[in-house]
Amino acid sequence: ISHTHLDHIAALPVYVARRRMMKMDPPTIYVPEKAIGRIERLLRAVEDLDKGRLPCTLLPACPGEEIELSREHVVTVSSTCHTLPSVGYVVWDRRRKLKNEYQGFTGDQIRDLRLSGVDVTDEVRTPLVGYLGDSNPDGLDRCPAMYEAMILIAEMTFVAKSHRRENIHKYGHMHLEDFLARREQFQNEVIIAAHYSTRYTDDRIQRILSKRLPDLLDGRLQVWL
Repeated sequence: ISHTHLDHIAALPVYVARRRMMKMDPPTIYVPEKAIGRIERLLRAVEDLDKGRLPCTLLPACPGEEIELSREHVVTVSSTCHTLPSVGYVVWDRRRKLKNEYQGFTGDQIRDLRLSGVDVTDEVRTPLVGYLGDSNPDGLDRCPAMYEAMILIAEMTFVAKSHRRENIHKYGHMHLEDFLARREQFQNEVIIAAHYSTRYTDDRIQRILSKRLPDLLDGRLQVWL
């Protein structure tokens, strides 16, 4: 969870309850550290209303820390800029690759080196998915891996020129113009832009995008309405 605004957290009690009803293991949920107490109180309140348990483990997601998902995948946490404590996440693929100095060695030679205690591999990481949550552009800029992930999920709350960027940034959001200004920085294969303001109709969003960004960042931008 990136932060505790209602559009990001309202479904949490339902998610936990659904897992319980399907006899699945209680989930482990990572949230901004300062939000843990409030989320615990939310879940307890819903338990009281629903008269059903909401078993889960809440753990802090702290910028700079890593979350182990599996041997092959790890999540890094970055700080973002919103009106509440907020974080972003990058999911990485990690593999072990033979060090350059041992390229060309035979299997027997590699085995002997390993048996003698030599570490013959390096960890190689590839950013798979970046999730910004709600943030002004500083949240992107302070986490270069967001620009490098194969898939980036980011907000584009405002698109009309009449909405001034400096005001939008103050309240922790992004504008279409922020994407245009960073066009050359996006190395992502797919960029999913979401979280559009309800001040716009879907048709108006599409019209503005077709005018200001007709190529949709070389076809990489997908609009979630």
